[in-house]
Formats: sequence, C-alpha cells, structure tokens
Amino acid sequence: MSRLILLNKPFGVVCQFSRDGERPCLKDFVEVPGVYPAGRLDTDSEGLLLLTDDGRLQHRIADPRHKQPKTYLAQVEGEIDPPALAALASGVDLGDFRSRPCRARAIPEPDWLWRREPPVRFRKSVPTSWLELILTEGKNRQVRRMTARVGFPTLRLLRVAIGPWSLDGLAPGQWRDVPAKLTAAPPPRRR
Repeated sequence: MSRLILLNKPFGVVCQFSRDGERPCLKDFVEVPGVYPAGRLDTDSEGLLLLTDDGRLQHRIADPRHKQPKTYLAQVEGEIDPPALAALASGVDLGDFRSRPCRARAIPEPDWLWRREPPVRFRKSVPTSWLELILTEGKNRQVRRMTARVGFPTLRLLRVAIGPWSLDGLAPGQWRDVPAKLTAAPPPRRR
C-alpha cells in the first residue's frame, strides 16, 4: 500500500532529504525512509508538501498534465486591486511562458496564520494585502513572478492545498500520514 505524508514545510527548509550546507532539510522533520517529495516548494515558501513512496502517485500529483489544483496564499506589497487580480486570473506573460488562467481573489489576513521566523519585513509607509491563488501548474517561483509582474511583489507565500489534501491542523514542521485518495494513472501511451 502506498504511503502519503502531508508536511507543513517551514520557511527556510530546503525541499530535499540531503543537506546543502547549513540550511535545514526535509530529513530534519520527516525521518521516514523511502519517501520523496511529490513536487517542490521553494526554500523561502512555506506550507503543504506531499511526500510519497509511490513513484506513480508522485508523478500523478506533480505532473501539470494531471492539473491538480494548488492553492496558495500570498502576502503582497501594496493593496491588491481589481485590475491586478483580473490580470492574474487571465494569465500573465512572464517572458519565458504565459501562466495558465487561474483563480485569484483578495482575502483578509488569515486569523489562523502562524508567526514566521524570521518575520516578513515591515515598512510603515507601505501597506500589504493578502490574496488566494489557485493554479493548475507550478513552475519555478511562478506565484512570485506573477504577482511581481502585476506590480505587487510577494512578501510571504504559503501553499495550503494540493488537490484534495490541505494543510488543516498542521503546525510548521508537523506531518501526518493520510490515505492516498488519487489512484496513480497508468503511464501515457506512446504513439
């Protein structure tokens, strides 16, 4: 039976099981042999990371062709406005690719949110706001690039859900086993 682990990856943790210098890695939080990340999360991003010992399930979760929705909460510099939200939702030209259309909406700061260490920089003269983005792709630093392109740089980024799995009830660094609800798809046929 496949194993699937939900981990709330803290800020500053490298998304691999081997050390790359002095930064903490996944092994510092999950000492389970044979599991690997199904997708990645930048070192300076926080939140939900899925780990599995099933290569087919790992591929099914991480591969953009399977369009697993990924829900992010982003704290951005400035007060996000309707034109920026519309631009994010319709897809943003990032130079090397255009992001797919997504769901984007302004939200209040989450009341359940933990304190980040180190804290996000605070500037008295520059307000911040929060938004929720639901993407069906996940290219390197995509959310940060998208918000910066529409004029609202990301200060803090959390992934709170991937497909049917969510971060609910997990503090930073905590993990739990869950049933693997998706069945791994057979490999694509070659034509």
